[in-house]
Amino acid sequence: MERVETEVAGLLSISSGDNATESYWLLRIKSGLSDPGGFMRNWSPEFPICSWNGLTCSVDGTRVVHVNLSGSGVSGSISPEFSRLDMLEMLDLSSNSLTGPIPPDLGNLQHLKSLILFSNSLSGEIPKEISMLKNLQVLRIGNNGLTGEVIPELSNLIEIRVLGLAYCQFSGSIPGNIGSLKKLNSLDLQSNTLSGSIPEEIGGLEALQNFAASNNLLEGTIPSHMSLLKSLQILNLANNSLSGSIPVDLSQLANLRYLNLLGNRLSGSIPPELNQLDQLQKLDLSKNNLSGAVELLSSRLNNLQVMVLSDNVLSGGLPANFCSNDSSLKLLSLSRNMLSGAFPLQLLRCSSLRQLDISDNSFSGVIPTSIDQLANLTDLLLNNNSFTGSIPREIGNISSLESLYLFANKLTGEIPGQLGKMHGLTTIYLYDNQMSGSIPRELTNCTCLTQIDFSGNHFSGAIPATIGDLKSLILLDLRQNEMSGPVPPSLGYCESLQQLALADNKLSGSLPPTLKFLSQLSTFTLYNNSLEGPLPDSLYLLKGLRIINFSRNKFTGSIRPLLGSSSLITLDLTNNSFTGAIPSELGMSVGLRRLHLAHNQLTGEIPPKLGQLKELFFLDLSSNHLIGEVPPQLSNCTKLQHLLLGNNRFEGMVPPWLGRLGELGELDLSSNRFQGPMPKEIGGCSKLLKLSLHSNGISGEIPSELGNLGSLNVLDLQKNNLSGSVPVTIQQCRKLFELRLSENQLTGPIPPELGSLSELQVILDLSDNSFSGEIPASLGDLTKLERLNLSNNQLSGRVPSTLGRLTSLHMLNLSGNHLEGQLPRTFSGFPVSSFQGNGRLCGAPLGECSSSMAQKQVLSETQVVGIIVGIIFTSTVICLILLYIMLRIWSNWRRVSISSSENNGGGHEHKREEIWGIGDDDDDMYEKKRWNGEYWKVDSITVPSKDHKNNSTTNTCIFQFKVDPPALV
Repeated sequence: MERVETEVAGLLSISSGDNATESYWLLRIKSGLSDPGGFMRNWSPEFPICSWNGLTCSVDGTRVVHVNLSGSGVSGSISPEFSRLDMLEMLDLSSNSLTGPIPPDLGNLQHLKSLILFSNSLSGEIPKEISMLKNLQVLRIGNNGLTGEVIPELSNLIEIRVLGLAYCQFSGSIPGNIGSLKKLNSLDLQSNTLSGSIPEEIGGLEALQNFAASNNLLEGTIPSHMSLLKSLQILNLANNSLSGSIPVDLSQLANLRYLNLLGNRLSGSIPPELNQLDQLQKLDLSKNNLSGAVELLSSRLNNLQVMVLSDNVLSGGLPANFCSNDSSLKLLSLSRNMLSGAFPLQLLRCSSLRQLDISDNSFSGVIPTSIDQLANLTDLLLNNNSFTGSIPREIGNISSLESLYLFANKLTGEIPGQLGKMHGLTTIYLYDNQMSGSIPRELTNCTCLTQIDFSGNHFSGAIPATIGDLKSLILLDLRQNEMSGPVPPSLGYCESLQQLALADNKLSGSLPPTLKFLSQLSTFTLYNNSLEGPLPDSLYLLKGLRIINFSRNKFTGSIRPLLGSSSLITLDLTNNSFTGAIPSELGMSVGLRRLHLAHNQLTGEIPPKLGQLKELFFLDLSSNHLIGEVPPQLSNCTKLQHLLLGNNRFEGMVPPWLGRLGELGELDLSSNRFQGPMPKEIGGCSKLLKLSLHSNGISGEIPSELGNLGSLNVLDLQKNNLSGSVPVTIQQCRKLFELRLSENQLTGPIPPELGSLSELQVILDLSDNSFSGEIPASLGDLTKLERLNLSNNQLSGRVPSTLGRLTSLHMLNLSGNHLEGQLPRTFSGFPVSSFQGNGRLCGAPLGECSSSMAQKQVLSETQVVGIIVGIIFTSTVICLILLYIMLRIWSNWRRVSISSSENNGGGHEHKREEIWGIGDDDDDMYEKKRWNGEYWKVDSITVPSKDHKNNSTTNTCIFQFKVDPPALV
């Protein structure tokens, strides 16, 4: 920068202070740019200005007319001082690293004809001042970060020929007045976010040759006025949201060479009038909703080289005159339609075809033996159809063939050996067919092969011993076949191999040490074979391995030879006979995500270094002979979703730090030697779906925090020493479909809240505990339940009739309790053993209930409440009546007492007479009978004892008297 300032100062002294000189402004422009490549190194007063790099002067050498810094590597912002070069006709700053906005001052360059700023990092909007450039013919400002709308003022550029605004972030609609640019021959708006419809005014661009508006958000129909663009050669409207049908009027564009409408929502049939476009070279109508038959004819479109109609809903076959011998068609793609019928033989007349793709249709029948008439084919894609029969050996005559895709058909028979003649073949996919036989040795003559996929067939025999001749092979997939014999040693010489899949076969023997040469190998799968023996130590040299799956074989020895790569993401050695300790080197594969070592004979403890596997989400060490405690370092594996350690010899307490594994979805510590209480911290694993701790020595109560596991599906705590009651919080585990608590020491009643676990389906097993009380009627709400086991507890009372609603039950065991009464009728289909050990149960399938037992009906809760209310009401009424009688007696006694005291007369007998007198005094007969005891037995009246402290009466009513019947005389 200091050097530039010095140069400017020197120039000023030479110019006697004339600030208007172009040299001065250009050096100021240079001072604002970074020029790491030194492109402007000769921009200096030491050199004539017309010799400066990127500059062109006028004929007389007095003025600069062109500035071209394209691709010079400069950075910085565009200087407004370019506007000082008032005779400038072209400014090209494209393909640099310029930032900032486009200076509005450039609108002062009235002689400017070309402004080219594409492929920078410019931002901001298009300055309206650009519309003042009346002589501008080329404006290319695409591939920048420009935003805003396409300004309508651009219609003032009446001399414009090329308008390039592609690959920016322009939004809004295409301005209609752009149709007034009569000299415009190229309009490029592709890859923006323009919306709205295509304006009909665009039909006024009578000189337009190129219109590209692909990869926008345009909607509506394709305007019929497009047919007025008689000079149009390129029309690209791909990847928008245009709808409606393809306008028939497009057939009037006689000069059209390129038509691309892919990726829209066009519907209807393809207009046969498009056959009139005899200049058309490339046609792409793919990824629309076009339907009907294919009526385009390569025989009429003589210049057509590319026809892509894939990803539509075209149906039927192809027209008989689809192709002619003088056709120019090189690429035909009809894939992913609904075309049907036999292989279209008319395609065999398209002798110029190089790429033929009719995949993902409903073609059927055999592949014609005359397929070799397409002698120029490089790519043949017939996959995902219903072709039958065998592969014609004549395909081997197509010496130019590079890719052969025949997968996902119904092909049978063997691979023809003639395919070995296609020395240029690079890819052959035959997977998912019904082919059989051996892999021909001749195929290894195709030394250019890079990809072979024969999976999902019935190939048998040995892998060719000459497979090592395929030095360029990258993919070899022979899965799901019936291949037998050993892995050939020559396979190790396929040194480019990256993916080797030999799983699901009948391979046997040991692995050859030559596999150490597969230095590029990243995926190695051998699962479901009968391979055996120790692994070659040389496999440790395979440093690029990422995925290893050797599960379900008979390998023995150490797993250390597979740990030479620190890039492992999956290691699956399940169901083998590997021995020894888990190597600590596993902790070096810090990207490891899946580690499956289950069902082996591994010994020792879990290496603490496994805690370095921060990406690990699946750890399965179950069914080995591992010992010790679970290392606390595993708590660092915070992405763990599956932790399976069951069926080992681990001991100690269940680690409380498991509650910190917030992503844990499956925890299986079953069949070990864990002791102590179940940690309440497990309730913090909110994403837990399966918790299995069965067959340990865990004691104490079930923590209530398990109720926090709202996503839990399976809870298996059986065969432990758990005690106490089942926490009622378990009702919060609403997604439980399997609950096993059997063979513990649980007590108390079965929580009625279990009836709210409406998703419980697989089993509810509470057997072999000490539960007491009655079976909750709420269990009848578990209508999805298939197995219920409450056997060998201390349950009593009747079997709730609500259990009869469990119509999904196919296993029920209530035996070994103290249940009584009649069974629900729906239980009659279960065996007698389901109810044995309950001496007072009756009803099918047990014996019939006796008459006395039959009278004892199980009452519903509503009936019980009704009976209780009735008893209380009746007792209350009786007590009120007795109270009323006593009050009357007391009232009469008081009246007689008062009367006697006033008359100062009458003895004790008279008082008694008054007390019990209930009739008229003159009724002598009645009185006589009354005192003779014929109506009342006075002696029966209970008189309170003087020694009231010794009164031990047990009558519940406070009125302690009784009325004896009259004496019989």
